Amino acid sequence: MLKMHVKKETSLIRPFLVCAVLRGITFDEASYNSFIDLQDKLHQNICRKRTLAAIGTHDLDTLQGPFTYEALPPPEINFVPLKQVKNFRADELMEFYKSDLKLKKFLHIIENSSVYPVIYDRNRTVLSLPPIINGAHSAITLKTKNVFIECTATDLTKAKIVLNTMVTTFSTYCKRKFEVEPVEVISFDGKSSVYPDLSEYNMEVPLSYITGSIGVPLEVDEVTILLKRMQLHAEKAGSGEAKISVSVPPTRSDILHPCDVMEDVAIAYGYNNIPKRTLSSLKPLPLNQLSDLIRYEIAMNGFTEVLTWILCSKKENFEMLNRKDDKSTAVIIGNPRSSDFEVVRTSLMPGMLKTVGHNKDHPKPIKIYEVGDVVLLDEKKDVGASNRRLLGALYCGANSGFELIHSLVDRIMEVMGTPFVPVGDKSGYFIELSNEPEFLSGRQAKIIYKGGRIGIFGIVHPEVLNNFDIPDPCSFLELDIESFL
Repeated sequence: MLKMHVKKETSLIRPFLVCAVLRGITFDEASYNSFIDLQDKLHQNICRKRTLAAIGTHDLDTLQGPFTYEALPPPEINFVPLKQVKNFRADELMEFYKSDLKLKKFLHIIENSSVYPVIYDRNRTVLSLPPIINGAHSAITLKTKNVFIECTATDLTKAKIVLNTMVTTFSTYCKRKFEVEPVEVISFDGKSSVYPDLSEYNMEVPLSYITGSIGVPLEVDEVTILLKRMQLHAEKAGSGEAKISVSVPPTRSDILHPCDVMEDVAIAYGYNNIPKRTLSSLKPLPLNQLSDLIRYEIAMNGFTEVLTWILCSKKENFEMLNRKDDKSTAVIIGNPRSSDFEVVRTSLMPGMLKTVGHNKDHPKPIKIYEVGDVVLLDEKKDVGASNRRLLGALYCGANSGFELIHSLVDRIMEVMGTPFVPVGDKSGYFIELSNEPEFLSGRQAKIIYKGGRIGIFGIVHPEVLNNFDIPDPCSFLELDIESFL
């Protein structure tokens, strides 16, 4: 068995190391690229960009064991790094890679340390300078037959998972499939460990937990069949309460808790096959129910729903709509990250016009709507502001489409059971001429319901359209949904 000796100084920087060997491996171009790609994905994800663990793979035939894992001052480390022909000291290498787009983001991990981790073979040939770069001497190629894999880490658990993932995935390319050669890692205190640890562990999960969480009545035999489909060996455990004993293989490092087993059962059963049911404890808010009904109705009228930002710039909320900021309407963000998110919107209009402006090349007509919240300053509230649920609908085409927006108003009122009544009658709704700066004068109206204004619609002013870079005429409707509750 190959041996790896770990020196005491490594505890100052990256204290853990695990190793394994894959013998008789056969690479083609696709499997070689996949081998490299898997390392990159592990580095980005579970290794947290190499801070927790870093993988090194080497052509074992170019090396001679036993190996040593040491931590030395940077000037004492000399080697030719991967894809280079010149010999570098470790401190020189740090400066050299500061201009490398891929490797410069990893330099900070060891750059300020007094010692750098390094792995040598018996002949003092450098295998790697983890977590930065491997040595050129042991670089793997398409002709490599025996691969030595080492993983240095600050987290031993992550290192074991990464090593297990590498060897279980690529042992299929070995001459003797799924055979992995272990390596003995000997610590500076004499403690010996053999890696990789490919042992399985068992977990007992109550059947009631699985069926109760998923909401489907399943028998033990059905659950075991579903788990085997997910590469988990399962069988009934003991007597008494129905429990399932699950054997978790080293390929499934994501199984940490009974909820992970339950999720696998749900995936194998099929989420779409789980019957939908409304929880008895779930009572949706009337406002949300009404919002969903209105969404459905407007979609039936040929409009497409959009979702826009709740935050916008002060300019979009006021100046670009020809409105003046009276300082008593909009909630101002105290420390905005950018000028695009300075205030909480007081209208759905700027977001919808911005959407059309960014999609002006879309085939006409454009018919969009949004049901969402706006926020207005309100001294009566303990937080100083209140939400209002509004409906916004916009038509953009070769002509203004004012009659379409007007008909949409009539349709919404019809489905709400609100009759059109003469001016002054509070038993229904009526419309009156309005004079808002964002709409064309004489081509706009406010909607009066039970004596109060609940909305406005009209042809958008050409100056406003120009501010949002919209070349075609538009009509817009905004309606307060909460007034119907």
